[in-house]
Amino acid sequence: MSLLFLLCILHIATAAAAPLRPGFYSETCPKAESIVREVMKKAMNKEPRSGASVMRLQFHDCFVNGCDGSVLLDDTPNMLGEKLALSNINSLRSFEVIDQVKEALEAECPQTISCADIIIMASRDAVALSGGPSWEVKLGRKDSLTASQEDSNNIMPSPRSNASSLIDLFNQHHLSIEDLVALSGSHSIGQGRCFSIMFRLYNQSGTGRPDPAIEPKYRNKLNKLCPLNVDQNVTGDLDATPKIFDNQYFKDLVSGRGFLNSDETLFTYPRTRKFVQLYSKDQSKFFKDFARGMIKMGDLQSGRPGEIRRNCRVVNTRAVDGLLES
Repeated sequence: MSLLFLLCILHIATAAAAPLRPGFYSETCPKAESIVREVMKKAMNKEPRSGASVMRLQFHDCFVNGCDGSVLLDDTPNMLGEKLALSNINSLRSFEVIDQVKEALEAECPQTISCADIIIMASRDAVALSGGPSWEVKLGRKDSLTASQEDSNNIMPSPRSNASSLIDLFNQHHLSIEDLVALSGSHSIGQGRCFSIMFRLYNQSGTGRPDPAIEPKYRNKLNKLCPLNVDQNVTGDLDATPKIFDNQYFKDLVSGRGFLNSDETLFTYPRTRKFVQLYSKDQSKFFKDFARGMIKMGDLQSGRPGEIRRNCRVVNTRAVDGLLES
């Protein structure tokens, strides 16, 4: 076994155990956070929806084996990644924005900033640039060496999820009911697909009827957006102010105007209703709790070995693979 191989393995294993902390790159790449913010600003100016799309990446990455950038990996002949998992296919987007951030960071500080940390920083900036809160991020994550479509399918919730199942899921990730409701406020910006609400409009719980929780005028609006013969990739706004991060989302839930079943159920379910009502009246409280929830979610780690990818879409341990075969 060569010395180079041993050094590579040692680097990967020890790097994975490094604790997360604010200012992690203050010496190795002091401009990192400002570079991420600038690229995000340009991307959102070009396409405002990209902010919501990038923010969603943190949830879809962190809930599946921790915040390790696995959601960014493309499929390979030997690995089915997470991009085509049930909750992600035709839904997750703006991967090219992460590519642009990575390219800018590589130009400034080659192979220093992990793709996992880019998701965390870019998500924070997407919220702040949309009018929401900002917060200090803890950094120092490593990028996973693999991804798992099966794990994503088994973990991530569907748009049909009810509040009870969401509470259980968040509890498994050490997140409280209050965290669940606050983080669901991420739907303050962005859009959802008709695919995600067809059952609500036409066959809720197999009844052949619409969800009675939908306010009638809003249901008529959704019926026009998503008739039975619609292209189910057509999108609708998740709340009444889809480009502004605010507490309108919660006001809409109180009014029966939640787009997704997994949204409106937060108001109809007793254990979550009080937080929806609170946030609908107190935006500053929502902002504070949302920021806290994003930080807690960002702490989710698998403890598995990792690396700093040069390209967020592929692992870069080919030299190690070659040594294993020699």
